[in-house]
Amino acid sequence: MGKAYYLVKWKGWPESSNTWEPRKHLNCPLLIENFLKDKNEYLSRVREGKAMKVRSHVKTLKPAIADYIVKKAKQRIALQRWKEELNRKKNHKAMILVENTVDLEGPPLDFYYINEYKPAPGINVLNGITTGCECADCPAEKCCPKEAGFILAYNKHKKLKIQPGLPIYECNSYCRCGPDCLNRIVQKGTPYSLCIFRTNNGRGWGVKTLQKIKTNSFVMEYVGEVITSEEAERRGQLYDNQGNTYLFDLDYDSDEFTVDAARYGNVSHFVNHSCDPNLQVFNVFIDNLDLRLPRIALFSTRTIKAGEELTFDYQMKGSIDLTSDSAEGLSPSKKRIRTVCKCGAVCCRGYLN
Repeated sequence: MGKAYYLVKWKGWPESSNTWEPRKHLNCPLLIENFLKDKNEYLSRVREGKAMKVRSHVKTLKPAIADYIVKKAKQRIALQRWKEELNRKKNHKAMILVENTVDLEGPPLDFYYINEYKPAPGINVLNGITTGCECADCPAEKCCPKEAGFILAYNKHKKLKIQPGLPIYECNSYCRCGPDCLNRIVQKGTPYSLCIFRTNNGRGWGVKTLQKIKTNSFVMEYVGEVITSEEAERRGQLYDNQGNTYLFDLDYDSDEFTVDAARYGNVSHFVNHSCDPNLQVFNVFIDNLDLRLPRIALFSTRTIKAGEELTFDYQMKGSIDLTSDSAEGLSPSKKRIRTVCKCGAVCCRGYLN
């Protein structure tokens, strides 16, 4: 039986310097493992999942197989670099992983990771708050939520205790309390390691948790560009034509502003819609008390198992785009193209908007 040779692309060298090497010259067991895995994966897909016997020793690989293996290797490198970039830019301790076992799609080409709102020119998301609570141990009689006329949003276990629709007022940078205050949750960022993964049912990228998440826990914040509602209407027409939905209306008090996470955002950019979601939207005020510009936080509605996909309802109050009922009253110029929902929930409404 002949000796097996591998075509090697040397790191830091152009492809013109590729060489054929025997197995004994290669000190890269993981790369060999990925090579064989990718080859078998391609062959199984060619046969549409039908059982087949894969020969371990062949004289040469067919061009289509070799092309797939090369593309898969390049994708793996690109996703690894993207993962490293995301983890350099995030400002929270938990890790972000990236996974694609479905197709050859690589990192998005026009997406930039940010940790907080990116306001458009002329929009101020920090309104110059200059006072905070004097509590030594929150909550006290004049803690931030009570000063705003609301109750503390969290219990002693730092879990949410208020109903959807009520605002969250956290202690701010001028408050006397320290970083361990139980009223500082959203501002610390997501405490859970998450994975951006490629879905296998045509929904593009999604996000799953790598850790168990208990009910009423803060999971992540929704961030992006803050734009006017007029600009959001213009962009919305373009996004509808592309079948994308990233516009999140800040309508807690009015509808002057919208968050657009299409190009600038965090992990929440990749969270998919579900008509039966496990995340709920809440409006949060910390260093900005302007009711037109709340921060948007996503909390778990139930216990979420490790490995489970995270979703929220794009039609939640204060949420993305328009409900089908409200769309009926719009003029023809403002009516949106309806996007088919692929969430698969038993209670699926059929459309995202």
